[in-house]
Amino acid sequence: MESATSTPPDRKTLEALLPRYDMAGPRYTSYPTAPSWQEELTADEYRRVLGSLTEAESSPYAVYVHVPFCRKLCHFCACNRVVTQKPELPVQYLQTLGTELQEVRSALPGSGKAGQFHLGGGTPTHLSPNQLEELMSAVFASFPPSETPEISIEIDPRVTLDAHMDVLEATGFNRISMGIQDFDPRVQEAIHRKQTVSEVAHLVERARMGGNCGINFDLIYGLPHQTEQSFSRTLQQVIDLAPDRIALYGYAHVTWVAKQQRGFERIDLPSPLARLSLLILAIESLTRAGYISIGMDHFALPDDDLARAIPESRLHRNFMGYTTSPCGELLAFGPSGISELSSGFVQSQRNLKDWQESVADQGLAPFRGHHSSPEDKRRAWVISQIMCQGELRASAFSARFGREFLSHFSSELEHLKAFEADGLLDLEADGSFRMTPAGRILVRNAAMLFDAYLPKQKNQGGRLFSRTV
Repeated sequence: MESATSTPPDRKTLEALLPRYDMAGPRYTSYPTAPSWQEELTADEYRRVLGSLTEAESSPYAVYVHVPFCRKLCHFCACNRVVTQKPELPVQYLQTLGTELQEVRSALPGSGKAGQFHLGGGTPTHLSPNQLEELMSAVFASFPPSETPEISIEIDPRVTLDAHMDVLEATGFNRISMGIQDFDPRVQEAIHRKQTVSEVAHLVERARMGGNCGINFDLIYGLPHQTEQSFSRTLQQVIDLAPDRIALYGYAHVTWVAKQQRGFERIDLPSPLARLSLLILAIESLTRAGYISIGMDHFALPDDDLARAIPESRLHRNFMGYTTSPCGELLAFGPSGISELSSGFVQSQRNLKDWQESVADQGLAPFRGHHSSPEDKRRAWVISQIMCQGELRASAFSARFGREFLSHFSSELEHLKAFEADGLLDLEADGSFRMTPAGRILVRNAAMLFDAYLPKQKNQGGRLFSRTV
């Protein structure tokens, strides 16, 4: 498939379309999205769900561990986190996590291994080096790694020590994601996250000493005080450090979730048009530097597996972001963790105390879930194709599900004609379509047309999602 680097998105076209397409919409790390999940699960019901999963040696487990702790509050952040410097909280967390790991392992059939591990947060390196080592020992005891596992972690350069890096190397971590956001001092002051280029450069050098560690940087566009000039400097500083991957996220202004963001409305928060300009600037700068555009918000160097996965149709999307992992069941641990299973989704209690008490009382801490219907799975596949490949082949849908794509999604395809008229996609007679470079900027909007739950969510009112641009 042709890379998005071949033809940059046309700025004037997108500026003209922005008023009609800039709306609230999901990021589709799952389908259905979490606000649709209404099923309440007991611990025993969750055990039955786990016990019903079919073990397959060819599809090892993926394991996600949510470490919720942060030392300071970053004002842009809407993640589930606990801001604390109390040493006893991580100790209690690790004890509870050990119990949860053992309970899930005992409920699963067989003794399958795990091929993908990811520590997210929060800030996993909020844990001391010894605690981080303890955590991974507990994870590996319940889920032994496969022969060539991907083991990744999100780190905050401000709190990550050389001793942490020693543990990561010794434990086999081969992908590290660093939260950068922006290097501009004025932006950092506004978002309450100060870190220097030299701090990051030191960790990059340290990570590469082992010779087998991929590096990802997280950047955010649309933050307070960002301008094209200031963000251009940040982009060049990032390019100079040459991470293997870059995740470029649009700032999600969700004040109903993150109350500390309300202060941004009183300072220089970029307008929708300015946000678009920042995004296009980043795409142009990164692709000019040799990065391949991946999905809606990732970039990778040509020799990275994420870039190689595009023409091979190996790109997947889940709660850990874009991945090439062939793993099957995704098992999540820690407060608010979401397990993505072949049967549906299960989310754990979001509050740290509630999660700890539930695990102590019942061994598991399910909060809500969703059993995916056959139609859910069909639509999930379509949305994944749009979000990952930027195209959909009607023949592939028919071969997979035994249904004609054109007739099954006739109403959705009628709506897609407006996208075609606006130059956002190329539509074929059988219903197949491919997003254009401009359309890739609005890929969430195209995916939303196939979301059967979205109309009801909109009719119920309330705010659920960030803006699509």
